[in-house]
Amino acid sequence: MSEKEKAGCPVLEVFRLGIDFGGLTAVDDFNMVIHASEIAGLIGPNGAGKTTVFNLLTKVYQPTRGKILLDGKDTSGMNTIQVNKAGIARTFQNIRLFDKLSVEDNVKIGLHNHTKYGMWSGIFRLPKYWSEEKRIHNEALELLSIFDMQDLANATAGSLPYGAQRRLEIVRALATEPKLLLLDEPAAGMNPSETAELMENIRKIRDKFQIAVLLIEHDMSLVMGICENIAVLNFGKIIAQGNPSQIQSNPQVIEAYLGKKKEV
Repeated sequence: MSEKEKAGCPVLEVFRLGIDFGGLTAVDDFNMVIHASEIAGLIGPNGAGKTTVFNLLTKVYQPTRGKILLDGKDTSGMNTIQVNKAGIARTFQNIRLFDKLSVEDNVKIGLHNHTKYGMWSGIFRLPKYWSEEKRIHNEALELLSIFDMQDLANATAGSLPYGAQRRLEIVRALATEPKLLLLDEPAAGMNPSETAELMENIRKIRDKFQIAVLLIEHDMSLVMGICENIAVLNFGKIIAQGNPSQIQSNPQVIEAYLGKKKEV
């Protein structure tokens, strides 16, 4: 365990986050704390504002109000690239790969954050370029091996089955060396055995890279089986936070998902 984990310093602190689109308040008074190596969940009915929260954390949208601290550093004024370099990586609800590039090249794009050769080395193919390309190639294969995908390195990303594309998107996000990994519905479209495998792989990723994970997911077996803390969003506001057993028995959560029981 690192000194930071021993000290209990949060990776992410979100204070009173909100965003308005014209007269519509999409997210309001959102607060969250995630610690190093924690697996947390963000759940709620369709349209609750979950993906909007991810877009705020990654600066796809700039917040109307509130503050986001990453490792204690205020991300105000950062753009999406700066936030990624600071340590937040994500996957998307709808898969966003470079379909016509190889599997390995998709991962290399993520590794671009940490390449150590300059423009002239690249143009003139100087020794530094070749040594870095070899290092990046080896790193890409090592990352792909997390999901046993190293043998698919030369395949075209768009030719992969749906589940493999989902896994590749996670690998590409990991390539940016995040402190916090945001997974937007990672089990969407997966069968039960694939979901169970994904659950184990998320734990493996957390343990191997010592990073925090925040996931949005509708598969409650995955959420309750892997998340240590869960926040429930409804109409842009958090209505409950706690561990899986607390969330499962919370009347407000049950009402949000199932509706209010009619009085007879």
